Amino acid sequence: RKRKKISITVPEGVNTGNRMRVRGEGDAGSKGGPPGDLYVIMHVKEHDIFKRKEEDIECEIPISFATATLGGSIEVPTLDGRANLKISPGTQSGTILRMRGKGVKSLHGGSRGDQNVRVIVEIPTNLNLEQKDALEAFAEACGDTVHPMKDSFFEKAKRWFAG
Repeated sequence: RKRKKISITVPEGVNTGNRMRVRGEGDAGSKGGPPGDLYVIMHVKEHDIFKRKEEDIECEIPISFATATLGGSIEVPTLDGRANLKISPGTQSGTILRMRGKGVKSLHGGSRGDQNVRVIVEIPTNLNLEQKDALEAFAEACGDTVHPMKDSFFEKAKRWFAG
């Protein structure tokens, strides 16, 4: 018996449970035969930001109330670095935006997966008096006319109760 360190090249796209065979690095063969193969089973460490679903990756990004309402652009982390992502006006919290080709490379070649970004709209807290006044003026100017989700919910509820 002896211990031996070997280096292997792990290809892009491996996932937990994938196996790699390293020829000739296993146990010694019986009766003086050649050594067998070493099988390495991969365990991919979880990431703080990204979650993997096959070749796609997912992440959540907080955006401001103003950006969600007015639209704009935000900087998003990707596997390749940073990228800009366009936020359309009226984007709701929980909306998933796809960034094509920003996911994991396929182990068997071909294209890369996508990066799916779930935007979470942050509600302002600890507003000062000027900010509260501005928000109250905004709410008063809107009245009851700018609630797309609420309106569709109540329309569905009316249909359900009507039978």
